[in-house]
Formats: sequence, C-alpha cells, structure tokens
Amino acid sequence: MSHWIDRCCRGIEALIAAALAVMVVLVFGNVVLRYGFNSGITVSEEVSRWLFIWMTFLGAVVALKEHGHLGVDMVVQKLPPLGKKVCLAVGHVVMLYIVWLLFQGSVAQARINWDVTAPVTGASMAIVYASGVVFSVLAGFILALDLLRLLTGRIAERDLVMVQESEEAVQLQQILGPKDDAQGVRR
Repeated sequence: MSHWIDRCCRGIEALIAAALAVMVVLVFGNVVLRYGFNSGITVSEEVSRWLFIWMTFLGAVVALKEHGHLGVDMVVQKLPPLGKKVCLAVGHVVMLYIVWLLFQGSVAQARINWDVTAPVTGASMAIVYASGVVFSVLAGFILALDLLRLLTGRIAERDLVMVQESEEAVQLQQILGPKDDAQGVRR
C-alpha cells in the first residue's frame, strides 16, 4: 500500500511541476506580449489562478503524506510513548473531521457553481471547488491510513511526532541524512 501511495505522490508532484511550467509560460508570455507587442494572452490570468489553486491543494496532499507540515512539538516530545500515541490519535481524528467539513463545503460549492461560467474561458467554476474535493478525499485517505497504522501498532515510537519544528531543521536533515538518536537508533 505504501508503495502505491508513494507512486501516486510522485504523479502528483509531476502534475504540480507541469502546472507550474504552464503558469510560468502563461504569465511570462503575457508580460512579454503586453509590453512588447501591446497584446496578450486572454486566458492567462484565469488559468494561472486556477492552476495555482490546484497546485496548493495537491502540494498539501504530498506534504501531508511526507509529514512535512510545520508544527510545534515541544510538549509532545516530552510525553511518554502512550501520551504521544493519544495526542497523535486525537490530532488525526480532529484532522479527519476538518477534512470531512472541507469535503462537504467543497461539494456544496461545486454544485452551486456548476452552471456558473468563468468570464474568459467559459469553463465551469466548479473546477475551482473540485480541488477541495480532491484534496479532502486524498487527505482523508492518508490520515485514515496513518490512524490505522497507529491503532494496529505498526508505527514506530520515533514516528509518533508527525510534524517538523522548522523548515531549517527539515532542510538540514535532508542534507545530512538520517541521524542517530540518544539510544543509537537510526532515524
């Protein structure tokens, strides 16, 4: 299952890269055409905005899978393993509830805006709200799998804190690779 999720995340990362490339071409091309030739790409702003929304939600899915979201773990680090497990379970249940609320709201907005067309492209505005639906389904799946791993005891003690304290610490860990903790366990 983990291998399949990894492959899906790699596909999502490829989609994000493609969306970013299209955004760069549209925005840069529009700037050049406006200042150089007094014309422009009509759909540039609208499509770029939509791609940015989709990139944000898809990037959040990848970050959730890789436990790359920032957080404060000062208190949780001091707890015994049972306390860490309880905090992780409560956190995941709360996140699942929030993802459920996001799913309901996104579906409702997609339905409301199904017949509303964008001013330039004429496409349905439901495309914007579909990003929330896709995010909430994928995030809910990842969160449920993490919670299942916790409840079945298939999660290591070092993985009980699933946040990163700072971006610098994440970058340093990526540069230096895994490190040994106080018990000599490789992280």
